[in-house]
Parts: sequence; structure tokens; C-alpha cells
Amino acid sequence: MTNNFLTTIKSLKLIEGCKAAQLYALSSLGPASTSGSGDAGGSGRPQPPPPPKTISLRSGSLYYPHAAPSTSGAFTPEHHLPCGLPVADALEPALDACLRPVDHVGALAASFRRVSAATAVGEDDLCDAYLEQHALFQSIGDARLLRRSLRAARIHADDPHRRVVLAAWLRYERREDELDPAPPPLAPCTATTPLLECPRAAVFASVSSGVEPVCPCRRPPPPPATPPPQRLRRNTSEMSEEEEEPETNDLWFIIGEEKVACERSCIAALSKPLNTLLYGGFAEAQRDRIDFSRDGITARGMRAVAAYSRRGQVDDFPPDIISQLLAFSNKFCCDGLKAACDNKLASMVRGVDDAHSLIEVGLEEASHLLVASCLQAFLRELPKSLANPDIARLLCSPEGRECLDIAGNASFALYYFLSYVAMEQDLKSNTTVMLLERLNECAELPWQKQLALHQLGCVMLARGEFEDAQEWFEAAVAEDHVYSLAGEARAKYKRGHKYAAYKLMNSVVGEYEEPAGWMYQERALYCVGKEKQADLQSATELDPTMTFPYKYRACALLEEDKAASAIAEISKVIGFKMATDCLELRAWFYLALEEYELTVQDVRAILTLDPSYMMFHGRMHGEQLIELLRGQVQQWDMADCWMQLYDRWSAVDDIGSLAVVQQMLTREPGNSSLRFRQSLLLLRLNCQKAAMRSLRYARNSSVHEHERLVYEGWILYDSGHRDEALAKAEQSISLQRSFEAFFLKAYALGDSSLDTESSLSVVQLLEHANSCASDNLRKGQVRIVRDHRHGSFPCKLSVLTADGLQAYNNMGSIFVDCDMLDEAAECYGIALNIKHTRAHQGLARVHYLKNRKQAAFDEMTKLVQIATNSASAYEKRSEYGERDAAKNDLNTATLLDPTRTYPYRYRAAVLMDENKEEEAIAELSGAIAFKPDLQLLHLRAAFFDSMGDTASTMRDCEAALCLDPTHGDTLELYSKVSARAEPES
Repeated sequence: MTNNFLTTIKSLKLIEGCKAAQLYALSSLGPASTSGSGDAGGSGRPQPPPPPKTISLRSGSLYYPHAAPSTSGAFTPEHHLPCGLPVADALEPALDACLRPVDHVGALAASFRRVSAATAVGEDDLCDAYLEQHALFQSIGDARLLRRSLRAARIHADDPHRRVVLAAWLRYERREDELDPAPPPLAPCTATTPLLECPRAAVFASVSSGVEPVCPCRRPPPPPATPPPQRLRRNTSEMSEEEEEPETNDLWFIIGEEKVACERSCIAALSKPLNTLLYGGFAEAQRDRIDFSRDGITARGMRAVAAYSRRGQVDDFPPDIISQLLAFSNKFCCDGLKAACDNKLASMVRGVDDAHSLIEVGLEEASHLLVASCLQAFLRELPKSLANPDIARLLCSPEGRECLDIAGNASFALYYFLSYVAMEQDLKSNTTVMLLERLNECAELPWQKQLALHQLGCVMLARGEFEDAQEWFEAAVAEDHVYSLAGEARAKYKRGHKYAAYKLMNSVVGEYEEPAGWMYQERALYCVGKEKQADLQSATELDPTMTFPYKYRACALLEEDKAASAIAEISKVIGFKMATDCLELRAWFYLALEEYELTVQDVRAILTLDPSYMMFHGRMHGEQLIELLRGQVQQWDMADCWMQLYDRWSAVDDIGSLAVVQQMLTREPGNSSLRFRQSLLLLRLNCQKAAMRSLRYARNSSVHEHERLVYEGWILYDSGHRDEALAKAEQSISLQRSFEAFFLKAYALGDSSLDTESSLSVVQLLEHANSCASDNLRKGQVRIVRDHRHGSFPCKLSVLTADGLQAYNNMGSIFVDCDMLDEAAECYGIALNIKHTRAHQGLARVHYLKNRKQAAFDEMTKLVQIATNSASAYEKRSEYGERDAAKNDLNTATLLDPTRTYPYRYRAAVLMDENKEEEAIAELSGAIAFKPDLQLLHLRAAFFDSMGDTASTMRDCEAALCLDPTHGDTLELYSKVSARAEPES
């Protein structure tokens, strides 16, 4: 069987196809993009794309030439593999196409000061200040920080154009266009639409910087207007001379063969030029008939001018007449008429088709609101609208930018958003290049220039235009963006100047007393042997979140026939960072070892993160590899899958659970409950983009309206819209009581600080959830499988459910918060009886609160014995152990997941208690260097304060407040230190 399988793989002739030159992988959005990259469309039944005919660039994919054939029997020789074995020296790290300050804490603190200064004096640049924070947060990769900065920028946007751009950006982050059916881009808001995304509020809201808008869509309709006592006129198109009032008409405009009667004083009042024309020293001032045949307005249009001059309204006029009025107002500087026409035409844009028909009028007449409204329709259809040649020409070309600028609708914010979308879609496209060029043209502030120039360098590097890339990177360096030196060195290396690249990065490392991890990583590319390994080790010590050093060491170990060590090395980073390229590399190792079950598991995890991912130099889709391995792995039917899912869930094997769910979804792609389960697993693994995609799939696959409402609620909740999620849950419950709806409502309510009464209401909601009928995933499926295939299963699974177990676990937490420890213990016990392993953690907390510390430690030990690679389990157990045991557990937690901050804070506090102040500061600083975290910064600020270092205390407080301006303890400390610093200054 193995020989047949290998023959099948070799028959694909993939090796010959992979002998092309190595391609370059580049990350467009910084570290955050490595977790669950490739946010796919919103179809409820996604199908894997066919393998491409040519090699394609994919962020994070592996592009390795062949290794020398292995002489060891430890793993399969090269000719048995579709693309040989990966080669360590062929690897390259991705460059982050975002701002990456050397002193991230200082940059955050400076940003906070700029926002504070602008707020204090009421300046108009608050929106730009928050956009700068958004750019800084990109390298941190925290989706919540990114959303918060965008919302703050939207709230403080003081003109329709930027409100339109930022409202569309917020909507884009939820990918509402991928819902099926997608809501119209300019549809009126509903009760669950986030206020900051309201299209009407973006265009028509009055200037109220710093205040959330009042949604015009939700205002009660105004009372019907009382008609005036005089005879009402008919539509302007039906007006005739006989209907006009001869006693007020003292002026006639001749247009062709028609005469339009007007009132001279009313026309003159429209603008100063008209007043001068009719009452000044011109000949027309003495005439009662003036020829307007050559002034570009029809008789119907002039009658509309006359009507507006008397009534001051344009509501009754059709669009073509209003367009003429707009042109007339521009010609004669009628500001009031122009504003009325602009407002009316903007309100007529109800979709992309309207925007297409009116955008030219708006651009020709420099109509600010109309162009903003049309632009809004295009932006809310991104990325699809960029595929339209007319829209792309307007948004991407220099001429289009000039037209938009004349209409007051070109800005850095606009092209920041557009280039962000374009880079996500295709980093190397001409569209991306053109949008970044426009971004650079709009850049005025230093950070804006740094970002635009650096991103242009990254894109040119990805396109293989190395000379241009080097020039853009050098320009970014000239604007003081030090990280662009890495791009400059890479471009030199690609042009064949390896020693020049080494010298450049060597000077960078030597220039800073505390070099950053990326500096050593980049220098390592241009070294060999022990020096390379030493630099990569230094990079990992300074920033353990970078994946390249792990990948290089793993491949180097494989080349030394140390396959087990290679897998252990790459598994270190996978344990805390679900990166598709790392999973691919481990799957490759497993394939070399003929560990086909584990190979398939990792491939299925990859496809969950990115359904379109291509493996082996972009030559084979993951589904194709799974199909080739079908004969080498055990085949499961759906009953087996349910059993496997339950076992892996109980074993706290999240990646294994993810793989099983993906396999089940290949059989039932329309199973919305499975999609929801998949999203929960992805959120636990910190893969938010992929989780949101799974939620959209779940929503699109739902048959019933009440189910769709629940998944829409989870999408809102996970994107930070708690109140709107609650409204969705209540809508769903009003249609049908279900486990999912009650669970969503309880979860959203429990997310805020609750008093005892409110907490008990959440418990009641969870009890309602468990009492509702539910589907097979949540109720009894595992019992059915076990009974059917292996006899009885001694559990209460006929009553409880997988999500029901989570509900009981949550109930236990709430009972603990209410000091109802016996009830909490009962809930955790129910969950543990069904092997909800994570309930050990809750039960340990109950033991601890009952002053049974050893019992709590023993309870957590049970979890550690099952979840041996769970950093959180070791971290929680440390809370119940003695100091030495706690330190050992926290050291283990840091090894398993260096991004968890509690171990650093604990060790620093212990050092501070021992009066080892410098060591305590160093412990915190080491973590802050690669993860600027609120709690770490606050603790270091407190340490600096106790040491009398006022400047460092204020800097750390400002950086922490940039991350969370409402953090009470930091605000108190900052206020105290600021008051003390004022007399000193």
C-alpha cells in the first residue's frame, strides 16, 4: 500500500514543478496575520479551490528547494516526498508591513500625550491621532486594540468624508459583505446595527466630535408638515407661466424661446454675484428681460431656481433638475443653493447603482456631500468594488485622487483603508501599488510617511522589484523608521550584495544598547554556521514570538537526522501561536517520518485556518494531500468522528479537536452547529479571523431565522458590540426559545461587572438554556455513538450536552462570584462527570476559597496530568502551590507559552520583595520588549515609582493608558506622579 501511495505522489510530477527560483513570503499585516490567515468569503458551503497551474505567492507558505538525499533510515528519503525535504538555509522570515518602533513603549507614550494634548485644547487632529494608534497597534496584533482605535477615530471624525471612511472600515472588519444574503451597503440601520457604522449618520450628522452619533434611522418620523395656506404649486416640470404670480414677477430670463418669470430681489439674494448683476452697475440691472440661453441651464432648471429663490427648498425637484441647480449654484456662487442641492443629491444615493450615476455630477461640481455619499457606497462594497474598472480608476489613479481632493474627499485615512484592504487581498497587485502611491501622496505627518514608504518597500520586495524596494526602504529610513533598515538589507541581499546587507544589520545591532529581536533575526540571514545559530538564539531570547528561528532550527535538526527533535522544536511555537507555515512544516516532517495520521491532523488544522492554503511550494492543496493519504490513515464515519471529538475535547487537545471538526465539515459542510463549535475552538487558539469566518459560515448555513440571529449575535459580540449582540439574542428568543440564544444572552450579560442579583439572573438564563431542546451536537450525540458502537457509557450524556457542559462550567464561575461555593462545586462536579476536563480549574478555585489549598493544588494537578502542554494549567496551579512549586510551574508555563504575562509579573514581584529591584525591572522589561501589555506596564510603573524614577513611571503609565485609557489603577498612579512632577518642573 505504501509503495502505491508513493507512486501516486510521484506521478504528480511536483518535484519538477518546484525547481523554480525560491519565492519570497511577506506578511502584510504584521504578527497578527500569521494566526488564521486568509479570511475567505462567506459562502455557507465552501469548496477547496483546484491546485493552481503555476506557483503562486502565499503569505506564510513554504518555498524550499530540495535537500540532499538522506542517508539515514530515520525518515523517508527525498524521492518519496512530493517536494523533497525542507532546507534550513532556504528559509526567510517575513517582513511586517507595518510600523514597528524600536522603542515601542516610548512610541505608545508619545501617542498618548498627543491624544491628551489634542483633547485638552479641542484640536481637530484627534482623528489622526487615533489613526496613528491604530498603525502602532498593528505590530502588537491585538484585534481589540485595533477596533478601539478605529472607533475612537470615527467618534472624533469632524467631517463627513472621514466619518464615511471610518464607518466603512468598521463595517469591513466585521466582513458583513460575506453574509449570504449580504445586507445592502447603504440600507437603513436596524436596532442591532452598531451606531458608529450608520451610513446616514456618517454623511449627514452634525459636527459633534467626541460624542457617539445619534442614528438618524432610529429617530421617530417627524410630524406631517402643515401645508401653507396659499395654493400649492405642482411639480416644477409642470410649471407654466400662467401658474406664476404676476404681481411679484418683475424679471424674466430668456432661455431659447421660453421666458421664465422671477422676482428680482429673490434671485439677487441667492449670492453676491447675482446681486451685483441685478442691482449693480451692469446693464442687466436696468433690464427686466435677461438672456440666459448660453449659461448652461434649461428653462425647467431656471424655473426651479425661481422656485427655490422664493421657498428655499429643493425637495420637490427630480435629480436631473437638482443637478442643473448644482451647476448654476457653482457658476454664480450660490452657497445656500449648493448646500441644499448637495444634501438632497447625497440623500438620493441608496446603493452602488445610484452612486455610479451621480458620482460624475458630484466630481464635476465639487459636491462634497454627494461625493462622500457615493464614495461610501463604494467603500462599503470592498473588496468587490475594487474589481470594477471605473471605481478602481477613480480610487487608484492620480487623476482620480485629484478629482476627489477637489471635492474634499481625498485623505490619508481613505487611502490607509483602501491600501489595507488591497494588501489583504493581493500584496503584489498593481492595485495595491497604486493605492500605496496615493497613500504616500497624502502623507503629511512623520508617522504617515514612514508607513506609506515602508509598505511600498514591502510590496516592491514581494513583486521582485528589488531596486525600487531598496529606494522606498531608504526613504522610510530617512523618515526615521528604523525597522525599514531590515527591508533595505533584504533588498540589497536580493540584489546580490550579501556582505553589504550583513554590514548594515551589524551596524544596527551595534548601535543600540538593547537591540530588538528582529535585528538579530535579520542579521542571521547573512551569517552562516555557529554565528547564525547564535543570532537566532539571541532573537528567540529577546522575542520568543518570532517563528523564523524555530523553523530554521527545526529544519537544521532534520538535516542532522534528528527528526524527533525537529518536531519538538517546531511544536514549541505551535503551542502558543497557530501559524499556518509552522503547521505546514510540522506536517512535512510527519510526512517524512510516515506518520500519516499526524500529517493529516496538521493539514486539517491548516485548512481550518485558511481553506485555500496551498502546500509544498504552492503546488498542492491540502485537501488533495488528504485524499492522497486516504489509504494510509484510518477512515471514520460520522459516529466515529463524534466519539473522537468527545475524546479529544476531554483530553484538552484543541488542535486534534479542530482537525476532527474539519473532517466532519467535509461530510456536512452546511452544519451550522459544527461551524459554531469550530469558531469556539479557534477563539481558544487565539485565531480570531478564522473564528469570525467560521461564524459567518454558520450564519450562512442556518436554515431558520432564529439560528441566523444567534450567529449574527456572536459575530457582533466577538467584534466588541455587546449591546447589539444582546438585542440579537432577544430577537432570537422571541422567535423560538433555544439553547444557543439563551447561552448567547447569558454570555453577553456575564461579560460585564454584575452584582449578585444580576449574576443569579445569568444563572437562570443558563438553566433556561440547558432546559431547551437542542441538536445532536449539544444533546446526547456522544451517548448515542458510544451506545451504538461500544455498549453503554455510564454518564448523564442523555441529559447534558457538549455546550451544556460549558454552560454548567460558566454557572459554576458565576456561583463562585456570588460566594455560593456549594452550588458552584455541584456545577463543576456535573461537568467533570462528563469529562469536561477544564472544570478541574473551577473546582480547584472552590477548594481554595474554602481554605483547602492543598486540595486545590491536587485538583489542578489532575488537569496538568491530562493537559501536559497547557501553559494555563501550570499557571493556575501555581496559585495554589508553595513559592518554590509556584516558581517551577510558572517557569514551565513561560516555556510553553512565553506570551502569558502572569509568570513575569509573579517573578518580578518576588524579586522586588527580595529587594532585587534591577532584576525585577529586567524581568518585566524582557517581556514588555516583545509584548507591551497593560498589566506589565502598570507593574513596572509602580516599581519605578517606588524607586523614585518619576520619568520612567510617567512613561510607562502613558504607554499603559494608550492601551487602556480607562484603567483605574494606572490613572490613579499617573495622576499622583504627574502632580508630584509639576513642582519639580
